Amino acid sequence: MGGFFGAVKKKSAILDVFFGTDYHSHLGTVSAGIASYSKESGITRKIHNIENAPFRTKFGEIIGHMDGTSALGCINDTDPQPLVVTSRLGTYAICFVGVINNANELVLESVEKFGQMTAMSHGGVNTTELLAALINSKKSFEEGIDYAWQKIQGTASILILKENGNLIAARDKLGRLPVNIGKNKDGFCVSFESFACEKLDYQEDYSLGAAEIVEISPSGYTVLKKAEDKLKICSFLWSYYGFPTSKYEGKNVEIMRCKNGEIMANNDKKAGILPDADYVAGVPDSGTPHAIGYANASHISFARPFIKYTPTWPRSFMPAAQKMRNTVAKMKQIPICELIEGKELLFVDDSIVRGTQIRETVEFLYENGAKKVHMRSACPPIMYGCKYLNFSRSTSDMELITRATILELEGEEGFKYIDEYSSSETERGKKMRKAICGKLHLGSLEFQSLSGLVESIGIDKCKLCTYCWNGKE
Repeated sequence: MGGFFGAVKKKSAILDVFFGTDYHSHLGTVSAGIASYSKESGITRKIHNIENAPFRTKFGEIIGHMDGTSALGCINDTDPQPLVVTSRLGTYAICFVGVINNANELVLESVEKFGQMTAMSHGGVNTTELLAALINSKKSFEEGIDYAWQKIQGTASILILKENGNLIAARDKLGRLPVNIGKNKDGFCVSFESFACEKLDYQEDYSLGAAEIVEISPSGYTVLKKAEDKLKICSFLWSYYGFPTSKYEGKNVEIMRCKNGEIMANNDKKAGILPDADYVAGVPDSGTPHAIGYANASHISFARPFIKYTPTWPRSFMPAAQKMRNTVAKMKQIPICELIEGKELLFVDDSIVRGTQIRETVEFLYENGAKKVHMRSACPPIMYGCKYLNFSRSTSDMELITRATILELEGEEGFKYIDEYSSSETERGKKMRKAICGKLHLGSLEFQSLSGLVESIGIDKCKLCTYCWNGKE
C-alpha cells in the first residue's frame, strides 16, 4: 500500500509534513520521501529506504535543515517517491498511492510514440515517472491526470507540489482510496488518513470525491475537476489496513471492526456453531477490535493469550526477505501460558489470505498447550487477488488458500462455483471450511458474510469495492 500527507501554509510546513507522513507508517515499509518548496530554494527533496529503520529515524535530520511553506511526504511499498519532474507543465514534485498494472505496456507505447523509455527502479518500470510522463503529455495538470486515469489499469491517487508552492490533490477515478483536506488558521493539509489532520490541529474541511482534482493554496482550494458519481472505496480500509482512529466516508474504523465482530458472533449463534471457548482473542493488531466485538456479543471472555513484542519490530518495520519476515513474526509472539494451557480458544483475524501466518500462529498456540483453537475471519473468503491496490496481490490466485483448497476438492471445475464455496450454508462451502480446518489444525472455521461486512461498514454495497471476495468490479 502507501500513504501521503501534504501541507501548504503561510509559515513553515515541514514539521507538519514530517509528523503527518510518519502517521502513515502503517501503510508502507519500503521507501519514503519528502519534497518541500520555498521561494529561496524552489523544490527540494529527500528520499530514504525504510526497510531497515522506521521513517522518523531516517527523516529526523530534516527538522532544522529542510524548510518550506509547502511540502508533501509519502510512504510506500513500491518505487522511491516523490520524484521531482521538469516538463512543459513546469517543475514539480509528484507521488501517488496505488498500482499501475499495465506499466510495461504503457512504456512500450511511450517508446513507440516518443522514442523514449521511462526510468527503471528495482529492476522494473518506475511507475511514478511513468505516471508523470502521462500527465506531462497534456497541456494542464487536470487534463494530464484525467488522461493518466484513462490509460492506467489499476489505481492512482495523486499528490503534486507545484513550483509556485501550491498542492494539487487528486483522488483516484473510482475513489478506492481516501483523500482528505484539513484547515487551520495558517493554511491547509491533505492526507490519506484523516486522524493525521486532526492530530496536527487541522479541522476536517473536505473529502474529495471519486476522480476529483483540487488545487490548494494557503488561502483556500479550487476544484479543477468535479467529482464523479461512481464510488468504489476499498472495503479492506475498514477491516484490515486502515488505522483504527481514521474515518472513511464518515465511518470510523474501530467502530466498524467492533460491530463486525458482533455480527459474526450473532451469525454463529443463529447457525448454532458458537464454540464453547474459554476465551475470545484477536490476532494482533487489526484482529483485536473484531474480537472485542465478538466477545461482547457472544458473552465469552476476551483475553490476549499472546502479545506481540513490538519495541524493536513494530508492524511497519519488518525485513524485506520473506524468510527473515517469517522468523521475526514468530519471535515477536510472546505467550501468556496461563491463558493458553488447557484452554479452548477462539481467535478472530482480519482476513485469511494464504493461510501461512495463521498456520504458524495455531502451531505456536498448540506448542504452548492450547486444547483447541477455533478461527473466525473478519471478512469473507478471499477468492481473487486484488488488482487495484497492493493488498492480497498474488503471483497467482492459486496462492490463495481458498482457491488451492477448491482445486484439491473439485479440480478446476470447482471454480465455476465460487459463490457456493463462499457461502457457509452450501455443501461446497461447508466442505471448503472443513478442508481448511484440516490444513490449519482448527477446531472450527468461519468467515464473515459479505452482507455482514457491508452492514458493519454502513455504506451502500454499490459504493464499496468487494472484488477480492466476489470478483465483481
